[in-house]
Amino acid sequence: MKQATREAFGATLAQLAAQDRNIVVLDADLAPATKTGETRKTAPQQFLQAGIAEANMTGIAAGLAVSGLKPFASSFAMFLAGRAYEQIRNSIAYPHLNVKLCATHAGITVGEDGGSHQCLEDISLMRVLPGMMVLQPADGPETAAMVKWLAQQEGPAYLRLSRAAVEQVYDREPVFDPKAVPMLRPGQRIAFVASGVMVRECLEAADRLAEQGIEAAVYDLPVIKPLSTDRLNDIIAAYDRVYVAEEHLKAGGIASAIREEVLEPGKVKSIAIEDRFGQSGSVQDLMEEYGLSASRIVRRVLADEAAGEGKTPAARITIAVPAAGARVQTGSIG
Repeated sequence: MKQATREAFGATLAQLAAQDRNIVVLDADLAPATKTGETRKTAPQQFLQAGIAEANMTGIAAGLAVSGLKPFASSFAMFLAGRAYEQIRNSIAYPHLNVKLCATHAGITVGEDGGSHQCLEDISLMRVLPGMMVLQPADGPETAAMVKWLAQQEGPAYLRLSRAAVEQVYDREPVFDPKAVPMLRPGQRIAFVASGVMVRECLEAADRLAEQGIEAAVYDLPVIKPLSTDRLNDIIAAYDRVYVAEEHLKAGGIASAIREEVLEPGKVKSIAIEDRFGQSGSVQDLMEEYGLSASRIVRRVLADEAAGEGKTPAARITIAVPAAGARVQTGSIG
């Protein structure tokens, strides 16, 4: 089943708002696209339309949080993370208020809307804010679990969501654990740590690599900040190379964050967007052009294999039990 994470977000938030009168959903004139309009159907008195004014919307959200409510403010990533950054910094992050910033249409999978709407730098902007949690689900079921968990947590958070529909990674809604980095596919010698839409691309890349005798593990990284450093250290220690795959600029992104924290940063290889803006095109063409498609990932790994990158005489292997509900693809371990 294919579903965009923004759709799962909208449906789940609408259900939660109907059950919890303290939840208030704010939108910046994009409710049909962000899917916050679903809350207007289930709990109309808890839906606020701020208009094309993200900075004002975040200020309102801050005031609602001070009043003891649970605001979820949503817009496109480009406008929420970009246009309202100063208000997010000073009115939400600085006083550490309980505002959930829900940014849809992140990354190049926005597609034909082009570079002006494809926010490729929002993770770097948000993760540098002290106390700001940064999350990105891989599919619809994980989104639902994540939104439910966020509704019960205090403090500011940035939830990064996509426009494009993706095949499910999880067969059913998982139990969300912010410290978990679930293994979705076992492997040896090399591994992918992926977030968001890149989880599906890495699973497909791993399937193709297996046909060529390379068993690559795949891990889902739903929480970008704070990182599960101990878990990531264990993963990195178990493989010769760990590719961090993200639909974001390389500069300041997830791979950068991981390298800042782990014990063996030299093993971490980045699959990300180089120093360039997005452009208009189909999702498939853009993923290929920017090196994020499964086929481009396979080419990258095979090139590194041919160059003998990171090979050790005796690679260490760690096989963990996949998270409940994970789509496990088995392969030979030898």
